[in-house]
Amino acid sequence: MQVIETLAEGLKREIKVVIPAADMKARLDERLAEAKDKVRINGFRPGKVPAAHLKKMYGKSIMADLVNELVREKPSEIISSRGEKSATQPSISMTEDEKEADKILAAETDFEFNIAYEVIPPIELKSNDGIKVTREVVEVTEDEINEQILKIAESARSYETKKGKAAEGDRVTMNYLGKVDGVAFDGGAAEDAELVIGSGRFIPGFEDQLVGVKAGDEKTITVTFPSEYPAAELAGKEATFDITVKEVAAAADVEINDELATKLGLESAEKLKEIVRGQIESQYGNVTRQKVKRQILDQLDELYKFDTPAGLVDAEFDNIWRQINTDLAQSGKTFADEDTTEEEAREEYRKLAERRVRLGLVLSEIGEKAGVEVTEDEMQRALFQQLQQFPGQQKEILDYFRNTPGASASLRAPIFEEKVIDKLLTEVSVTDKTVSKEELLADDAEEGEETKKKAPAKKKAAAKADAAEGEEAAPKKKAPAKKKAAEGDAE
Repeated sequence: MQVIETLAEGLKREIKVVIPAADMKARLDERLAEAKDKVRINGFRPGKVPAAHLKKMYGKSIMADLVNELVREKPSEIISSRGEKSATQPSISMTEDEKEADKILAAETDFEFNIAYEVIPPIELKSNDGIKVTREVVEVTEDEINEQILKIAESARSYETKKGKAAEGDRVTMNYLGKVDGVAFDGGAAEDAELVIGSGRFIPGFEDQLVGVKAGDEKTITVTFPSEYPAAELAGKEATFDITVKEVAAAADVEINDELATKLGLESAEKLKEIVRGQIESQYGNVTRQKVKRQILDQLDELYKFDTPAGLVDAEFDNIWRQINTDLAQSGKTFADEDTTEEEAREEYRKLAERRVRLGLVLSEIGEKAGVEVTEDEMQRALFQQLQQFPGQQKEILDYFRNTPGASASLRAPIFEEKVIDKLLTEVSVTDKTVSKEELLADDAEEGEETKKKAPAKKKAAAKADAAEGEEAAPKKKAPAKKKAAEGDAE
């Protein structure tokens, strides 16, 4: 077998592989000899079928199997023997001439095929001594814990039917039917809907007009949907809601005690307090973790500059661009609405794709050199979390991961990345800084506002921080049923 390099340009490689006809014939003869004792042909005793007859009947199909095996197995062997790693699945090409193909299947001419691929560039790891990060830490106060417990208590509070008019804080049970220009619209109707006046759950102006209603009242409420409303066909439009009030109920007093804890399935108010503290600390810890991770990735981005495989960048860009356009379509907006152009957005997200690929390769190299591995237990836990996110679709999700090549990488990649970040945190300089919760959350809030002005429907900073090592497309979560149109974004 001859292996001839025909192109070595940047990261691109092309290899010509030539397997002599004599070698192909020898392989065919071996397969025919193996088949001789297995085939059953009328008129011949087992194992006594003449080789020429066997070749006439099965030669081409056996040779076709040999060709498929060679183009499936040899490329990886050849690339590995060259000390290279292919960035994506190599492209294989061979003759499309039927006469030439027939000669190959008859072992009358050499079998040639070409391998085209991009190599993963060699990455020389650098010292992490210069990487410095600040880990912002928030001390959870008793006031914050009590405030959160109060919210929990309010959400679990009971209501008692009252006579008279509804006031702020009362719960109204009602039927309603929404219309735009006199025509009922999808998602604008509900029966026995419960709404606490002042909760901010429904679109602005709706709840205010319920103050003063009582059981049995019928009323028409007029509101205007916000211009940023998710359903583009309703955004900015005036609508009426025909309301029939079924019940008005007053809220019972809230008491934080063991009885409340028992109602929530806990043994005591102290246990409730302990759990709430842990939840708040976990929430702040997640934000701290992401900010530390972002600092590390930003500094790695400065440390490592090299050409990235175009195939990987194209795939990453396609994923990002597909999401951008989906978000725009769902919001009913255009690039112009986001104060940019499609060309500018493409350029920006292309750079983001290159960054993500480059950082992914760096993290992969760091993890490989450090012996970072993802265990089977970790993969199983990740799969279980996927199943929890898609209730009712467990079989579909399991089939996806079992039958889709590379799908498991979408589970492995984020686990691997977090473990590499953990490894880096033991090597870089980390300085803890106590901050208020407002300071901890301020940067993300500012980035979110800036994103709304510049980037269509996607947080740039969050995307940059999410530099995974090449995530495969995971099964898409089915869109939830459209939220009732009367309800606002705050639930």
